[in-house]
Formats: sequence, C-alpha cells, structure tokens
Amino acid sequence: MKFLKKFLKWTVVLLGLLLIGLYIFDYGYILRGAKIVYFTGHNTAFIDDYPYFENDTIKKGTTTDEWPIHKNYNTVKETEKLSKVNKDWGTITYLIIKNDSIWFENYDAGFNKNSKTNSFSMAKSITTSLLGKAIMDGYIKSLDQPVSDFYSQYSYAKTTVGDLASMASGLDWVEHYTSPFSVTARANYDDDLAETILNQKVVKTPGKEFEYLSGSTQLLGMIIQKATKKSLASYLSESFWQPMGATNDALWQLDDSENKLAKAFCCISSNARDFARFGKLYKDDGKWNGKQLLDSAFVVKSITPRFMDSPQYGYGWWLKDVGNKHFFMMRGHLGQYVIVEPNDNVIIVRLGHRKSPDEGVGQFTEDITVYIEEAYKMLEQ
Repeated sequence: MKFLKKFLKWTVVLLGLLLIGLYIFDYGYILRGAKIVYFTGHNTAFIDDYPYFENDTIKKGTTTDEWPIHKNYNTVKETEKLSKVNKDWGTITYLIIKNDSIWFENYDAGFNKNSKTNSFSMAKSITTSLLGKAIMDGYIKSLDQPVSDFYSQYSYAKTTVGDLASMASGLDWVEHYTSPFSVTARANYDDDLAETILNQKVVKTPGKEFEYLSGSTQLLGMIIQKATKKSLASYLSESFWQPMGATNDALWQLDDSENKLAKAFCCISSNARDFARFGKLYKDDGKWNGKQLLDSAFVVKSITPRFMDSPQYGYGWWLKDVGNKHFFMMRGHLGQYVIVEPNDNVIIVRLGHRKSPDEGVGQFTEDITVYIEEAYKMLEQ
C-alpha cells in the first residue's frame, strides 16, 4: 500500500512537472491538440472537428444558386470497386457533376448535402483564389510583389506572393503530420498563429523549386488580410461565396477568440456542393453566370505548372494526368478532393475520413486515380 501511494504521488509530481515544462517551453498547444484529437477517440485531425475551434462565418448571400439535377441523376450505381474503396476508406460524400448538373450523389455515415466537414488543405486553393481576387481588386500589385512590402522582417529575402502561392517560398517549414512537436501541429493548435508563421525564416532561394509547405499559404493568407483590411472569411464571402450562390454559410477555423486569425492553410468547413463551386469557377475561366469573378489569365496560370520539374502543381492547385485526360484539383488531408476535367466538363468531389495507405507529403495517392477511373466507368454506362 505504501509503495502504491508513493508511486501515485511521484506520478502526479512528474505529470505536474511535465505540464509546467510544456508551458514554460511554449509547447502548451500539445495539450490542446491532445484534448481535441485523442480525448475524442481520434489519432489525427478529423473531418468534423470544427466545433472544437473558434470559427469565423463565411456568409452566404440572400440569393442561392442551386446546382441543377441531371436528367440521369443517380440512374447508375457505384461500380463494385468504388463501393468497396468508399467503405474501406470511409467516404462520406461522393459526387459527380456532369455538364454543370449533379449526375451522381451519395452520402454515408449520417452525412448529407448540408453537412459541414473540414476542407483541410483544399483551403489552400481557395486562399490562392483570394490572392487572384486581391490582385484583381488592386489590393495587391501582382504575383511579383515582394512579401517584404507587407512584412518588413522579410526584407532580407526576395520571396514574392507568387512564390507563396506556388509553394516556392524557401521557408524553413517542415511539413509533418504526426509529430506533436512539428510546426504543422503547432500551427493547427496554437493560440497565436501569426507568431508561429513570422518566426519562420527564408533559408532557400525562393522562386526556384516546388516544396509543399503549409506555412507558405498561411503567410499568403496573412498578407491578403493585411492588404485588404478584411478578415479572410469576409473577403471570401463577398468575393466568391455570395456571388457563386453558395447554399450554406461556411466556417473558417481561427487560432483563437483573441487573435481571430484564420488558418489559411486549412480548415474551411462546408459541404460537397459548395466546395464544388470552385471547380466550376476555374473550369469556366473565372466566370460565374457570365460575371468575371476572377481574372481568366490568373486562372490559367493557376492550373498550369510553374516549374517543369514539378508538373504536379501550379498556383494553389494540383495537376494530374490520368490516361489521356488532364485534371486539376483541390486536395486536403485524409482525402478531401474537388477534381476537374474541363474538356469533359466533369467535376468529381470526394470527402471522407481516410485516403489510401500510400500517403505521402506532396505526392498523389492511389485513391485519387481510383475515384477518377471509377467515375468515368460510371459515366460510360
């Protein structure tokens, strides 16, 4: 009994010292992350985590623009392979839009067309859209405007806003999703995101090569907010969400209630139909119902590789060939996708809990090809 009491006493003492140490050395965010992730039965960030964070509202307008329903809506069933992978990888939404009409739509696990789930890094494509809009509106001069015009602490570097958008910033960020000590984890759970980002140094020559870094997009979002003097949620609402007739308000996660800085690198909570609007906008060269919401030249540049050695990325958008077809896409952690083939006028949306197990940072996983190939098999029936 004495041994047990002594053991419990020292366990409490050690835990107390550990907690104090985490706060002293500025790792308190780990406790917040553990509370949100592990204490809710997960082992990583999860798609319906928005209630655990502060959020800013991306407001819809007074007029909505519902997707038309295709005359052949849901007349074709999922292929056997698609049905299996959807079950295995926890798909909660699979949507095919053909000729701007919803051709196939399926929801699972209690989710529906209005359910909000986390975009994760699909938000990078949306943040880059806001850059194009800020240039169009005159808040930012061009893709070549130096980051130092907005944050003088980067006066030593030649990084431009275009370098941030094309993942060529040269920042010393390390993209790591499992270590609680990584800067990626800190950015997601810390209460002062700006401090985390502005502590990042430019250590490589910018504008020379592709390197996927969430910090690049976060710094870009901070610049857009500083240039426009508007929150990212407000600017997104007035620039795209309302003009495109989104049917639901969306949420953009913030670092905390005091700083209210949106996580530009991730974490817009919305639904498949409203996420798909960005696929249509880029498919149609920046036009929505005849109105030019985004400069067509910016759109073309965004879905064209910047670097010959990295044909998989443009400015905020991923690029992939499957067979003889050319796709551009938004991609997010755990397999959130808006995939577009403009020549076929096809948009595929997949949202869910997991991607295929061949996961790697900045790499295309097997599941993407599966979702594309099985959609086309269905369309050919």
